[in-house]
Amino acid sequence: MAATSSIGGLASGLDTASIISQLMALEALPQTKLKTQVTTEQSKVTALQKLNTALQALGTSAEGMRTATTSPWTTLAATSTNTGVRVAATTSATAGAFTVSVGQTALSHQVAFTDAHAKTDVVTGATTSVLLKRAGEADLQIDTAGGTLEQLAAAINGADAGVRATLVRTGTSGGTDQYRLLVESSTTGGDQSFDLTDSTGAALLGGATVRTGRDASIDIGGITATSSTNTFADVVPGVTITLASNATGTADVEVSRDAAGAAASMKSFVEGINAVLGQISAITSTSTTAKGVLAGDSALRRVAGALQDAMYPADGTSMAKYGIQVDRYGKLTFDADKFTTSYKDDPIAAAAAFTGPTGFTARIEAAAKTASDKYDGSVTHAITSHGTAITRLNENIARWDDRLELRRTSLERQYTALETALSQMQAQSSWLSSQLASLTGSSE
Repeated sequence: MAATSSIGGLASGLDTASIISQLMALEALPQTKLKTQVTTEQSKVTALQKLNTALQALGTSAEGMRTATTSPWTTLAATSTNTGVRVAATTSATAGAFTVSVGQTALSHQVAFTDAHAKTDVVTGATTSVLLKRAGEADLQIDTAGGTLEQLAAAINGADAGVRATLVRTGTSGGTDQYRLLVESSTTGGDQSFDLTDSTGAALLGGATVRTGRDASIDIGGITATSSTNTFADVVPGVTITLASNATGTADVEVSRDAAGAAASMKSFVEGINAVLGQISAITSTSTTAKGVLAGDSALRRVAGALQDAMYPADGTSMAKYGIQVDRYGKLTFDADKFTTSYKDDPIAAAAAFTGPTGFTARIEAAAKTASDKYDGSVTHAITSHGTAITRLNENIARWDDRLELRRTSLERQYTALETALSQMQAQSSWLSSQLASLTGSSE
């Protein structure tokens, strides 16, 4: 509806536009309150959505703590008494102990050429090509461009043929740096032998000193195992052994349940629970200095209570034996040392207390998913409820827009009529005054 323009006080001298604006501000007070309520409700929805996301993440984490393939309860830790013998265990390993004796480490095949030359000296013999020879394979011809020592090393590396070349500076001659060529296999093992000659098969650079490649070997209980590398994968099922390049001697290896890893995982899990409890506490706080957007909300406090009650198994005991308690502020505390001790004493009972059908993680999962379920969760219902309230408030605000528009039109018409009437009266007054003046003039 188009607004009716007013004369703006030309006749009355009043600032009718300002008067109408002030009257409309008073008329709009109920709508302003509705808008404030929308802002408040939206803040509640935002807080609830963040909490719901955190609860869903907590439920997923609790489920993961119980899953056989990912939970810390199935993880084994492998330790070695020899720093040169590193061990790692997977979930397929079996707890136990054994001794590893290092026979030898794996070596690459090396060819160190005798003659030293400047980088720019031509060293490839009759042609600028060389031959890389391997047993059981066709000779590989490598073109070196100009045949210089530097070009030879670059061509070998560029051929990507399983060997790498290095120039080793040995000193100077006549003021020029001298280098010897070292070529070695890219990988270790006894099957990595090779030879490098000129294009005719003749020796390069005055011949070479050869270090033959070899496999690594270890002994476990009188049984010898070999590997072309220094890593022995699954030499014992689920256990990988890696030798340092200088490894010697023996190593006592133990594969046991990873109490430290389980404690770290549980500490992180408890911190996740406390983060959710902290969110609930903040948004439901009734403190005058830090009042929450959902201050005193009983449904959310029941969610917090359910998470805290998960501390207690159905048999009336608690998780204190495993280092988990509730402090006076309603937060969970975790004692890693107490947990580790209980876990080492009886790992099966500890795992059952946490991962059984009614164990600690199952109880936390149930509490978190009951609150955050996308269909029936209590927090989900709260989000829906406040969202419905926002929709209803916005509908009322829209209706108020129509009312206020009508009211402004009415006020503008009234003041326009007032100005028109005053203008007409002023015109009549001026006419009467002129008539009276003319009568007075004619009587003289």
